[in-house]
Amino acid sequence: MDWMAGKELDRQDVMAKYKEEFFVEKDTIYMDGNSLGLMSKRAEAKLHSVMESWKTFGIDGWTEGEHPWFTLAEDMSTRIAPLVGAKAHEVMVTGSITSNIHQMLSTLFQPTPERFAILVDDLNFPSDIYAVESHLRLRGLDPSKALKKVGSRDGYTLQLEDIIEQLTDNIAILLLPSVLYRSGQLLEIREITEAAHKKGILVGFDLAHSIGAMPHQLHDDGVDFAIWCHYKYMNSGPGGTGGLYIHERHHHLLPGNAGWFGSDKTRQFDMDHEFSKAQGAGAYQIGTPHIFSMAPLLGSLELFEEAGIQTVRQKSLQLTALLRKLVNQQIPELTDVTPEQDDKRGGHIALAHPEAARICKALKKAKIIPDFRAPNIIRLAPIAFYTSFSDVEQVVAKLQDIMENETYKNFSNERNVVA
Repeated sequence: MDWMAGKELDRQDVMAKYKEEFFVEKDTIYMDGNSLGLMSKRAEAKLHSVMESWKTFGIDGWTEGEHPWFTLAEDMSTRIAPLVGAKAHEVMVTGSITSNIHQMLSTLFQPTPERFAILVDDLNFPSDIYAVESHLRLRGLDPSKALKKVGSRDGYTLQLEDIIEQLTDNIAILLLPSVLYRSGQLLEIREITEAAHKKGILVGFDLAHSIGAMPHQLHDDGVDFAIWCHYKYMNSGPGGTGGLYIHERHHHLLPGNAGWFGSDKTRQFDMDHEFSKAQGAGAYQIGTPHIFSMAPLLGSLELFEEAGIQTVRQKSLQLTALLRKLVNQQIPELTDVTPEQDDKRGGHIALAHPEAARICKALKKAKIIPDFRAPNIIRLAPIAFYTSFSDVEQVVAKLQDIMENETYKNFSNERNVVA
């Protein structure tokens, strides 16, 4: 991106109008949307609408009102599918990342004496590892032997050749993040999937830090399964219902964890003790949909459908390119650990510094909301919907001031204090 002033970039920004759609605290620049997205006015309105349905219809809210609850998850899944490049029947709005990992592994992980291990990576989010370890133990396997990890050469990123090298004959499933949460590295989803499939390995991706920030092509890339949350870039609110994708080639399988809402909708109220599973990803629902946790996503989806995920990605790349350019020019003491190429970068920039926790506290004091990740990472996520290019300039200017005047030293470096 050719350099120009933030105000000029803002004048050219086709997404600038969407900032008014979000609740942004006065005089605050929010750079933590990769951890929890801000509330939009439409999300608030949809939540109120669903609450009104409960107030008005009571039990009949399952079949009456603007958004009947009985088919709400299926209706929303059809709209989520284009964002992940899947067929509508391959996607379901349900559960959370961790519960959906449990569902996918309980369904697809079928270890044999020859092929019994699950491959993850050294940089993965802890909850994913906990879930994998639990499934190994449930199958009578020792995680110290059956949990394999791809190592990182620099502590921040993964190399494609290192991943492929670990695709040995004893691996049953490969589970990786699409975007590494600490560094913002975007992995090569298609290349990894193709390499694993050549070895007979099933492939799953955690899309927590990519859905809503960029387009995906899960079906065409041949990915076997994926899981994600909606409360980061998708702006569905804290604890919002997550999502899963399972390629149609696996739809013949019974869900590892069956539940009433995974039934064929036309037979669900037969109350038969013989499980009649839904034909697609709906079979992998377990419990009753969390209607209020899903409702804000209805409003958020409207914004994505209007703006277009390609446009969102284009602006996101411009914002992160400007951010890193200014940081590298003005604050060389911060180490940029996010890959440079557009096709290897997610939606945030990660900066390493020994005093990262204190720097984040100083930024918060200045009404700039960053994200800290132990032991030494400052994550800054300019969000396409509500971050302007001028905002990015202000963030870097304030960060430069904090570093030059060492005002971060006024704060403690206790990591557990920073969210």
